[in-house]
Amino acid sequence: MPEVASPYSLYPQRTIVRQSIMTTPSTMKAIIINGNKAKVTEVSVPKLRPTYLLAKVEAIALNPTDWKHISGKRAGENCISGCDFAGTVVEVGSDVSKSLKPGDRIAATTHGANYSQPQDGCFAEYALAKADLVVKIPDSLSFEAAATFPLGVSTVGQGLFQQALKLNLPTEPTKGGESVLIYGGSSATGSLGIQYAKLAGYKVLTTCSPHNSEFVKALGADAAYDYKDPECGKKINGDTKDSLKLVWDTISLESSAKICAEAMSSDSKGAKYGSILGVKFPREGVETKSTFMYTIFNEKFEKGGKEFPANREDFEFAEKFFGITEELLREGRLKTHPELVGSDGLAGALKGMEDMKDERVSAKKLVYRVRETPAEVEL
Repeated sequence: MPEVASPYSLYPQRTIVRQSIMTTPSTMKAIIINGNKAKVTEVSVPKLRPTYLLAKVEAIALNPTDWKHISGKRAGENCISGCDFAGTVVEVGSDVSKSLKPGDRIAATTHGANYSQPQDGCFAEYALAKADLVVKIPDSLSFEAAATFPLGVSTVGQGLFQQALKLNLPTEPTKGGESVLIYGGSSATGSLGIQYAKLAGYKVLTTCSPHNSEFVKALGADAAYDYKDPECGKKINGDTKDSLKLVWDTISLESSAKICAEAMSSDSKGAKYGSILGVKFPREGVETKSTFMYTIFNEKFEKGGKEFPANREDFEFAEKFFGITEELLREGRLKTHPELVGSDGLAGALKGMEDMKDERVSAKKLVYRVRETPAEVEL
């Protein structure tokens, strides 16, 4: 196996480790990105920073952002890929507020393919995670299921509650029962959004393929519409008597924005459209907002040649929202997205990202057990 220059020595270590559970190895297998290529190789285990924890990764889950960072050459050289994982706490940094100890079972989202901090991805045997944003998972939840939700939860938090639609939180549900359209309800993020919006007291409408209608209704959707129906938007508008003012688009394409615009009330006053990508909304007078989950870590970073400052407000909301999520999971009131566990661990994840890119995945979250990574990986 050829040697890969480690980026981790670039970052001076200021951390006094508060706790540890075991002696970690000095190297680990990880998915490393270079240009528009990714491979499994051996790298140094990342060093702990004060507001982080180090975890032994048990399961990882794939998101579209993972393959897009590779395909679009958005990562710096030797960045670790990956944003969603579940595992066990090994070490806890000195400036962590959340009560955590070695051995705790957690799920977390990380800033994978981070140009500014190459070691921050989680598609690896060990991963760093912003400790105050991790979720302790109940014993009833497997690592495979727990890996499916963290990034989606952060996206839901920003889109439905903090920045775009600004709905009431599930802890303070609305009494009005207003309708909200969640476009793409069978997606991993959409399925979470349906549940949170329902828990927050809203009437939830969604779009999906007809074969996923029962799935989204079981999550709490009051009505499901076929997004391939040319009359989809008009039917939603008619069924809501031209009153729909709240729309969240988890797909964020020109075609989805068009349907959302047709579904929305002709009276734009108070109307809000949120998206997870910067898509142009084909209506005037509607308040629009796209969100970007990477701001939750309260650290400045560069992506696509643009610099993003540290954002304390987004971090504090994410901390609160992940806390709400932890409680909902403990109470059994939140379902994770159905997972499809693949083989070959990190090596299998490389194939999974290609499958996602080629649109061969629907209504399932691709998950891989890191321990199943082959001892010898073909490079």
